[in-house]
Amino acid sequence: SGPCVFSHSRIFNRMQHRTLGNKGPRVSALGLGCMGMSDFYGGRDDAESLATLHHALDRGVTMLDTADMYGPHHNERLIAEVLQQRRDDVFIATKFGITRDQANPQARGVNGRPEYVRSACDASLQRLGIDVIDLYYLHRVDPRVPLADSVGALAELAREGKVRAIGLSEVSADTLRRAHAIHPIAAVQSEYSLWTRNPEIGVLAACRELDAAFVAFSPLGRAFLTGTLRDPAVLPEKDIRRNLPRFQSDHFDRNLALLDEFGRIAREQGCTMAQLALAWVLAQGPHLIPIPGTRQLCISRKTSGQRRSC
Repeated sequence: SGPCVFSHSRIFNRMQHRTLGNKGPRVSALGLGCMGMSDFYGGRDDAESLATLHHALDRGVTMLDTADMYGPHHNERLIAEVLQQRRDDVFIATKFGITRDQANPQARGVNGRPEYVRSACDASLQRLGIDVIDLYYLHRVDPRVPLADSVGALAELAREGKVRAIGLSEVSADTLRRAHAIHPIAAVQSEYSLWTRNPEIGVLAACRELDAAFVAFSPLGRAFLTGTLRDPAVLPEKDIRRNLPRFQSDHFDRNLALLDEFGRIAREQGCTMAQLALAWVLAQGPHLIPIPGTRQLCISRKTSGQRRSC
């Protein structure tokens, strides 16, 4: 959510690339997180989302990140419309393991059983309309299932050619090492930004040690680090941020005071706050790949709200 980050920054003038793993595929240094196009941040606008997806690809983004639980299922079907036209332009990453009840989407569970791994993969392939998933993540580790069983099932999918690489989401360094001993892990995805530093405890170092990429979601602090969100009261009623402690009034006001200094640094550098926040993540190591999320094209204030290419 928030403003379009695919602006005329240096990285987009000539898109840089990074490698997933030691000998893995090359992907754009910035990916696009697609969750907000379907869920968690208020309403949907599929036409605007599709325009944003095509615009990101036109600007050199190659990695699109989704999951079967976004919607649920809506996000994969949305991206399928782009894949039908531009499969060769996209490195598609999707996730499984968090389950949602269609009748009550707020009810969630975790499922890492081997038979579910296979059925979830087949369902995602069908929704995406593709023959192989480029990067398939275990969205959450199922505490009721041995890790070897879940990762072993993913390894079988890789051997069968249904997935090209496997990843993990929201895991510790120890879990990453245990999984990597079963099958090479190409990427770990967790939240990471100037505002969320937990991966520095050990996961970033473990990824570097094992030649796994670290994919940082919410690198813009869920729009906070862009400087465009100054009052949480303006958030839509169903926006997930309304339930996050750091967006509650007292906490938010204290963070806002710190953000003003960050804005001063961005102005001194001649860039936007969003660009500075992304540059900081990229600077933490060549194995980091931030995936900022947006669901709209840029809106130029200088053109009275008319959409412009950015």
